[in-house]
Amino acid sequence: MQFVKSKEFRADMLLLCVAIAWGVTFLMVQEALNDVPVYAFLFYRFGLAAILMGLVAYKYKSHLDKKTIISGVVLGVVLFISYATQTFALIYTTSSIVAFITGFYVIFVPILLFLFFKQKIRQMAIVGTVLAIVGLYLLTNSNGVTLGFGEFLTLLCALFFALHIIFTGIYSKQYNVFLLVFIQLSTVSILSLLFSLGTEDVTFNIDFTYAFYKAVIVTAVIATFIAFLVQTYMQKFTTPTKTAIIFSVEPVSAAFYSYIVINEILSTRQIIGAFLILIAMLVIELRFNKDST
Repeated sequence: MQFVKSKEFRADMLLLCVAIAWGVTFLMVQEALNDVPVYAFLFYRFGLAAILMGLVAYKYKSHLDKKTIISGVVLGVVLFISYATQTFALIYTTSSIVAFITGFYVIFVPILLFLFFKQKIRQMAIVGTVLAIVGLYLLTNSNGVTLGFGEFLTLLCALFFALHIIFTGIYSKQYNVFLLVFIQLSTVSILSLLFSLGTEDVTFNIDFTYAFYKAVIVTAVIATFIAFLVQTYMQKFTTPTKTAIIFSVEPVSAAFYSYIVINEILSTRQIIGAFLILIAMLVIELRFNKDST
């Protein structure tokens, strides 16, 4: 059993690296979006990542079957809806509110697992979830949360992020991980292209600036190709609830990276929030019994 626990701990640490990578690249993406529409950027980002993943997944083509394709498409559609609802929510409410409510996937994951998969919510998971949500509230400076259309869209975003984490945990144990990730990334890229062509002024005739190239290459390689491959593979060895709490470290990473790079000052409140999220992650690593959290 010690070997299993060791693999779970390594999986958690690698998922932490994924969350940090997403946070570090957040500022890069913000800069690129000054020059490129959102869905066009997602098309290039996920398209390049899908090509890279295809080169890796090609040798596993003999494992490709209908169920793997359907599962990969489901993951891609769920992930795209998460991005789409979050993007539209930014039109109707502030980024701090969106960042905070998106973090509700930390709550949704254990609730959905309990309602639909009859998985008991462990005490340490509850403690970690509460700490993460309070930390997110303080870190994102999300005062005055109301229930408007933007907030509703963000709740949908959080719900679909939670579903993505849960489905990834299920499918990663059943199908070839490399093919699963390739189909998922390809699905997001195709849907982004369709939405870009249908809703944005430019898709191909964009300004190919240095910021765009830097953001696309770094996010495609590190925050998409490597990150989703690591997430999908490592969720075979850990639980969706722990994954959700670990991923709440993303805004912490983004905040501290912004502080280092552009001297964006963190308030005392934000620093406390960041530490609460880190404590939440440490809490879920504490095991008082052999049961999963």
